[in-house]
Amino acid sequence: MSLLARSFLLANRSVLSPCSPLSHSHRPLQLIESFVGGRSFSSDIKISKRRGALAPEAPASASNSSHLARSLSILSLLTISFFAAGCAHHTYTTQAPAPAPQQAPYPQPTPGAEFPAPVQPGVVPPAATGAYVEEGIASWYGAPFDGRRASDGEIYNMHQMTAAHRTLPFGSIVQVTNLTNGRQAEVRITDRGPFVANRVIDLSYAAAEALGIVGPGTAPVRLEVVSGPNPMVGFFGVQVGAFEVEANAERLRAGLSARYSPIAIVPYDSPSGLFYRVRVGRVPTEAAAREIAAQIRTNDRLTTFVVRLDN
Repeated sequence: MSLLARSFLLANRSVLSPCSPLSHSHRPLQLIESFVGGRSFSSDIKISKRRGALAPEAPASASNSSHLARSLSILSLLTISFFAAGCAHHTYTTQAPAPAPQQAPYPQPTPGAEFPAPVQPGVVPPAATGAYVEEGIASWYGAPFDGRRASDGEIYNMHQMTAAHRTLPFGSIVQVTNLTNGRQAEVRITDRGPFVANRVIDLSYAAAEALGIVGPGTAPVRLEVVSGPNPMVGFFGVQVGAFEVEANAERLRAGLSARYSPIAIVPYDSPSGLFYRVRVGRVPTEAAAREIAAQIRTNDRLTTFVVRLDN
């Protein structure tokens, strides 16, 4: 590099900033040499040993002096701009990612513990041992019974999980299993019925919907008493007919009174009107009432239903 270029850099050292990485390299010197096209100015300028300063010896021509002046001015501007840009630092702050929350470990099963197998859809679970179990056809009832008084005295609400049964005590909690799809629901007995052959329980609309019976109307079910009074204790009888005309009920009682006693006529206010039910017998067990019912069916050709009489 020429002595003039080095002297120029020394004269402009005030613009060099310690923060610039270029102040510790030779890139400015290379830049100056490349800018002037690698030309040496030693032929135009000599160093004065007496005064220690730069002094022109003999300008070659006016054009050379003008060219030198323009070059030095441009170099000064470039040098200042270049080093000023070197100090323009961009600071970036990097934050470490937040650690992922650690989940609590899953509890480990106790060695030897037994877990009940989950019930698969459509699979009918087995009946509980030792419980009251009954199987038959279930139906359901809604309007026009909704809002009317049930047999236990309360107002029937078709949107509650209740049911009617002929012999289970009022207040009994019964688990009903749909034997077609395996669905289960618990209902409370609040009413008497159904008085249709081959049916064992009449479900509320809500219970029938839970069991998937609303659409088909009926379904085979299994009944299991979960809680409530003892279903085996009480008084039972046999219903042999229900008539809209009270005289017809009286006529049937008269025809059966020679063979069965006692015989009672019980009025029933239904949504369809007032009915008169004829009931035979009053025995302490459901089994004894079934024997009477079988005898009446055989001898008198009547449709019979075993019913609870005490509540």
